[in-house]
Amino acid sequence: MADFPDYLDVDYTDGEGENPEDYPSVEHKIEKAIEVTKKGLEEYENPVVMWTGGKDSTLTLYFVKEVADRFDLEVPPVVFIDHFQHFEELIDFAKHWADEWDLDVIWARNEDIGSIVDERDLEPGDDIEIDELSDHNQHHVRNILEYEEDSFPFLLDTYVGNHLLKTVALNDAIEEHDVDGILSGVRWDEQEARADETFFSPRHDPDIYPPHDRIQPILHFDERAVWDTFWHFTIPDVVEGYPEEGYVPESDTDLPEGIEQEDIPVSPKYFAGFRSLGSEVSTDKSAEEPAWLQDLDNTTERAGRAQDKEDLMERLRDLGYM
Repeated sequence: MADFPDYLDVDYTDGEGENPEDYPSVEHKIEKAIEVTKKGLEEYENPVVMWTGGKDSTLTLYFVKEVADRFDLEVPPVVFIDHFQHFEELIDFAKHWADEWDLDVIWARNEDIGSIVDERDLEPGDDIEIDELSDHNQHHVRNILEYEEDSFPFLLDTYVGNHLLKTVALNDAIEEHDVDGILSGVRWDEQEARADETFFSPRHDPDIYPPHDRIQPILHFDERAVWDTFWHFTIPDVVEGYPEEGYVPESDTDLPEGIEQEDIPVSPKYFAGFRSLGSEVSTDKSAEEPAWLQDLDNTTERAGRAQDKEDLMERLRDLGYM
């Protein structure tokens, strides 16, 4: 793929120097999201949608489905990174909606780590010896991360753990499926490490990752706009019987008559007070009320997650993390 960029006609500067305030209403944000999604589905030969089951990637997936339906385009396969430390409810949610929406899911896993975990019945935090790893994983640990210890903890929210369980799994899937574009739910306001992203973001260095682009339709959304779009546009559109004018529930029991929580493409963890979904062992709820009813303007979205150090995020993103 040495000539990877040559067959594309995308503007890698689109969004440069902008921020969410440049798209003042939800309608403006949706219009731009549709534009970016359509361009992504039309320009790339082997795109995929990055889906975590979280609100941002599910909203991105909604735009992909809507644009594909409206313009007679194909819904690409969906990549779900299974890092072995998910909330069980999140896996159940992903499987349910993958079936409901007839998605072609690529379950990206670092099978080498998974087999070690299964064989030794490891728990999060248990040590894995570097010598136990495959040559592929040892190369990443020693030569790319330049990690010198003899072992590392089986934890997602560490430098080595995150890279092996998420980034390596993703990059291997990109290579295996010859992916040239990933539609992802990255947002400017979520982390400082993502603030300079553009709507079409190149990842072309073959020494770091299989060359591809990141296509980011909701880059310009803030957290409140994500939830406003869900309750006033997405949910009324996809849930039969939901009020067309939108309705914002105050709990999982406060839904329109005849509609249950499992009918809503919103993870139950958000109803339970989580605002950002990481690993089961390192993510706590932010408050008791549902995510969209919390103080979104004066509190930090990812406060419930352990791995939120900007220097760590910057280094991981340089290696191919989302």
